[in-house]
Amino acid sequence: MSTKTTWIKADTGNWDAQKQRITTSLESGVECVLASEGRVGKVRELGDIMVASPVAGDVMPDIVVVGINGEGDGTQPLPTDLTGSMDIITAEKLASEGKTVAGYVVIRDKKYEQFAVELGRVCDYLIAVGTDWKVIPLENMIAGLFDEDVAIIAGVQDADEAKLAIETLEHGADGVLIDTDDPSEIKRIVGVVERSGIPTVPLQVARVTVVEPRGMGDRVCVDTCSLMAVGEGMLVGSQSNGLFLIQSEAEDSPYVASRPFRVNAGAVHAYAKVGEKTQYLSELSAGDGVTIVNARGEQRDGIVGRVKIEKRPLTLVKAEVDGNMITTILQNAETIKLVGADGLPISIANLKVGDEVLVHFEDSARHFGMKIDETIIEK
Repeated sequence: MSTKTTWIKADTGNWDAQKQRITTSLESGVECVLASEGRVGKVRELGDIMVASPVAGDVMPDIVVVGINGEGDGTQPLPTDLTGSMDIITAEKLASEGKTVAGYVVIRDKKYEQFAVELGRVCDYLIAVGTDWKVIPLENMIAGLFDEDVAIIAGVQDADEAKLAIETLEHGADGVLIDTDDPSEIKRIVGVVERSGIPTVPLQVARVTVVEPRGMGDRVCVDTCSLMAVGEGMLVGSQSNGLFLIQSEAEDSPYVASRPFRVNAGAVHAYAKVGEKTQYLSELSAGDGVTIVNARGEQRDGIVGRVKIEKRPLTLVKAEVDGNMITTILQNAETIKLVGADGLPISIANLKVGDEVLVHFEDSARHFGMKIDETIIEK
């Protein structure tokens, strides 16, 4: 869901040092490697990842970088007239040949900031690296290139810098170039960027009005490729516009060990929120995407690893939200939990009339999973 991107800076030091950064980044979900000249082929041997590099050798990178060992990084002096820059002329030529181009600029002072804006006007990407992050005029570059079709990639060394970069002037940088050897910090930065720009799902408090065992039926367990925390799970319900937050099996119980990758989601007929649409639980299969949501409405993408449909005793749950009645049907077992208004789990075994639970309710109906302006009655 996130439109922000993460790059890793792996163009300095020996190959062993570069390789360590790259392999850690591949494991963390980084999308592009800034590689040194002549290393594009070696990077691609490590995994399927986009590579940016100055042109050298026989292997063409996905993105050609200008400014490294040039005017952008201070190796060559900036011309008095910035439009006469060799980096800008080179970028224009590469673009005319159909190449994807990134300009690289170390922001040393105001003139380099101005140069970055001029270079950004002719590039697909602008990589802006500061000598002192606290004084990088990133907001000026974002404003100066606001109407241009260029993605600004800000150099960062930790998660705090990444958060600042992607939130500057509301829009923020379009991505970050990570410059650290710390595997944990790389993962933290990727997490910050992944969560950025993703709107939260509005959650409302619904009051439970019915909790009633209804006999045997087929229910769906969704095992994902993600580990979920307490208060985090999937939005599921019998009506496409009224979905209950069903927590993953993230907690241990006296009867079974925790399975934080699993959401015991409900009966086969139920809908689950998947991105901006809904999908029947019975239609989910391995490799499909699902939406994982927590008690604050923060959402992230998940991947289905396995779906298990089994016959189990079921319980009907009805709740009232904003004068509307919504329902879901869940397996009757202690490990199946809704999320209360306080963000804490409530087991279906302990749920009672009057309890308050978190739900997602929309006024619009849905047709084939898509939101439409139409009156549809589901009960």
